[in-house]
Amino acid sequence: MLTTENPVLFKVTAFVTRVYLGKTELLLFRHPNAGIQFPAGTVEEGELSEQAVLREIAEETGVSSVRLVANLGYLDTQPPGFRFILQKTGIYARPDLSSYDSTGFQLYRGTIVSLQCSKGEFAQVTYEEWDRFPEPQYLTCQITGWVPLRLLCGSSRRFFFHLEADESSPSVKDLPSVATDNHIFQPFWARLDALPDIVEPQREWLKWLSFAY
Repeated sequence: MLTTENPVLFKVTAFVTRVYLGKTELLLFRHPNAGIQFPAGTVEEGELSEQAVLREIAEETGVSSVRLVANLGYLDTQPPGFRFILQKTGIYARPDLSSYDSTGFQLYRGTIVSLQCSKGEFAQVTYEEWDRFPEPQYLTCQITGWVPLRLLCGSSRRFFFHLEADESSPSVKDLPSVATDNHIFQPFWARLDALPDIVEPQREWLKWLSFAY
């Protein structure tokens, strides 16, 4: 059983398929800085994983006419030296709530940070953002500061879902670019037997889709 003493951040990944001209296709999107990906993301507080996967598909690809086929299972991860943010928080200059940094920089639920040290009820963490993934050339942003320990967890559980798209839906036939998370995503369909180079570690997740076929 999951407890507040051992919290786990829940995540979802969507394998959305359709049959087009007799071939099975998979819904993907091209991130401007992080390669080709599946629709995926973090389950919000109070949200069911089944609700989260539908929301992520709509937000990242614009496709909404989908049918949930199966929950394919889950993968637990515990990245050594890193933590996940459980709730939106600012970064404090010292391990004290009164020392809030006036820059207003926010860490959002699901953000991954490296753990530097802890003091009392606070942890010092570092957030880094690079120009691109998975082959970064330079660091674009780096912030180190303090956050409440209760807002961190060391484990995530990712649920994998198979969904089918309604081929008759206009949103499936015509996939315009989508603006989300301050980026422009370009969704597209790719034949399952001729997939493009999907970014790691997501390509390894394809083994979960094999359970559906």
